[in-house]
Amino acid sequence: MHIFMTGASGWIGSAVVPELLAAGHQVRGIARSAMSAARLRAAGVDVVEADLDNLDVLGAQAERADAVLHLANKHDWSNPAESNRAERASVQTFLTALEGSGKPFLLAAGTARPIGRPLTELDDNPFSAADSPRGGSEGLAMSYADRGVRAVSLRFAPTVHGTGGDHGFISLIARAARERGASAYVGDGTNRWTAVNRLDAARLVALALARAEAGTAVHAVAEEAVTSRSIAEAVGAALGVPVISVPAEGAVEHFGWIGNFFALDMPASAQLTRERFGWEPTHPSLAEDIAAGAYTV
Repeated sequence: MHIFMTGASGWIGSAVVPELLAAGHQVRGIARSAMSAARLRAAGVDVVEADLDNLDVLGAQAERADAVLHLANKHDWSNPAESNRAERASVQTFLTALEGSGKPFLLAAGTARPIGRPLTELDDNPFSAADSPRGGSEGLAMSYADRGVRAVSLRFAPTVHGTGGDHGFISLIARAARERGASAYVGDGTNRWTAVNRLDAARLVALALARAEAGTAVHAVAEEAVTSRSIAEAVGAALGVPVISVPAEGAVEHFGWIGNFFALDMPASAQLTRERFGWEPTHPSLAEDIAAGAYTV
């Protein structure tokens, strides 16, 4: 297939590209900078110089592709409304271009949703309005599953970890530990996160592209319930700093904006995903990557 991809040079996307090429696909990806373009060309990707705001380009590329894989997001934590707006607009552009074609459209979403029990693939996302998190893009995409689009939601764990340059949530937790001289968790630290190695996640994306049915939610989750205390202990051991508890009211002071997020209880199951796709994670766990030094600098 000829696949048009956003986020091909990103943390997850750069691991997905080799999986797609190995499966015999051709990949065309957007690049916002000369550096990103050079990396993509070196990886064997045809480059389209654009960003998520170039909606005409996105629509035209979707129309000529056999499938669209949307992994990019502005991730502007200082202005989430702008990130949500851009996400909504780009996803709507893709869906309009693909409507009635039967082509696959896979988009990045997340399992970071505290619902009082493990989130499953059968749980609908209640956030569908334009001003919802991620612009309600998952719900929007799923609404096209019966409109001739093979829409598939790729729900990634909030921690997609690995070696070689992760700038995500765990890197922020580790940075706070370095700056504060202590690795912390919130309260009693029993709240749960999910995690997946980026290489395992990349393999699952390729499987979902090949086999996921329209309207399917896919959970890229290898570890379904990692406690925040165990994360803090792993970071503390890797950095050689003490491990402490901070009260909920002091979370933002210690961690920055991610403090309140780190305190949430967000377990998620990947049982159906494993059964549907025969997916079994084989790469290092979060604790193993932390111990190997992935977040010490």
